[in-house]
Amino acid sequence: MKKRVLIITYYWPPSGGSGVQRWLKFVKYLVRAGWEPYVFTPENPSYTIQDHSLLKDIPKSVEVVKFPIWEPYQLFFKIASLFGSKNLQQTDFVSTDKKSFIKRVSSWIRGNFFIPDARVFWIKPSANYLHDFVIRNQIDKIITTGPPHSVHLIGLRLKNRNPALRWIADFRDPWSEWDLLDTFSLTAIARKIHASQERKVLQRSDVVLTVTPFYKERFKALGARDVVLITNGFDEDDFVDITHSRTTKFTVRHIGGMDELRDPRPIMRAIKELYLDNEDFSGDIVIEFVGSVNSSFRLFVEQDTVLKQIVQFRNHIPHNELLNIYGKTDVLLLVLAHQSIAVGNLPGKLFEYLASGKPILGVGAVDGDAAEILQQTKAGVIKDRNDVEGIKLQVRQYYEGWKAGDVYENNSIHMYSRKHLTDKLIFVLEQL
Repeated sequence: MKKRVLIITYYWPPSGGSGVQRWLKFVKYLVRAGWEPYVFTPENPSYTIQDHSLLKDIPKSVEVVKFPIWEPYQLFFKIASLFGSKNLQQTDFVSTDKKSFIKRVSSWIRGNFFIPDARVFWIKPSANYLHDFVIRNQIDKIITTGPPHSVHLIGLRLKNRNPALRWIADFRDPWSEWDLLDTFSLTAIARKIHASQERKVLQRSDVVLTVTPFYKERFKALGARDVVLITNGFDEDDFVDITHSRTTKFTVRHIGGMDELRDPRPIMRAIKELYLDNEDFSGDIVIEFVGSVNSSFRLFVEQDTVLKQIVQFRNHIPHNELLNIYGKTDVLLLVLAHQSIAVGNLPGKLFEYLASGKPILGVGAVDGDAAEILQQTKAGVIKDRNDVEGIKLQVRQYYEGWKAGDVYENNSIHMYSRKHLTDKLIFVLEQL
């Protein structure tokens, strides 16, 4: 009997960023293990980041079904341009600071009218199409992955119409407890709708999959019947040819998007103090942010006479080129959210950071899931965002190691390889 599974995902190449890679890599290794995955994804999505280099990882045997979607983002941006906000980007909607009028209105509409998210209009037509598709192709297992959590509502409709389907709901982020929702000024009614929809998904799906130990416990508390932890990871194939080279300056990098829930200012302030106190350090350091960065942080850097000399911003680059960047980096920055669920913040980039072999300096929950992994692998440390002296001491230590030519080795990272994680997924699928 053929081992078939349908994966319903919003993010799929040429989408870039970390959100796409979890199921792209699962599909890659499912095929190698003899499975027949089908992928259902939007035909005309609103991707902030595109990365065509990821297309090479899609196995040729995989059938990718693309279905039209309508999203309101372009409408938001057109309205914003009428009010003078011509360079608005999606990361700017995620703000904990004072917003402009157009941002406040757009965020409120997005949070209270498009529930669970702006892809809500894709749910009904997709479910109608896929109901016939799974029957026609004799598919008995489906996987939905969110965010966007509207994807899970497609799975819910399919399950309700065909109870024999085995359904895995994969949560890469929380839903009703997601810190992102706090930036949308939700009404009490909107929060109740989120919680109600989430509860139906948790109780109706056969298995809930999630990415951090903290999220696992929270989903169990919210009513999920069976919750399985499979973290994000790294693809060993991607790092086979990585070349490490000596940098001419002590190079500190952050890779990936940066919204206002993830605040690098504590690290910047600590480095600025080192810069002012140490003449040798001030001539040796460069900091680079690679990816989309919110406008508020850019302005913070541009208005600082010290930071604007040593901080650089670089737009998103293709993943295959990013691997070379890892080899020319001395310290990788991990900036974790500092909201109510900070303990469970375990971003996908952490695992590629591990595979790079470079030391990691993070700010966030010192007792969180990310801190535990760094301690286990001896790959770096997490400092509290208020511990300026601790951050300074760690940066100084890494700087002295760079001057001495120290080489860092990460331990026990095989368990986070994509192949190993796919073996865990296959076990879950076979138990269904």
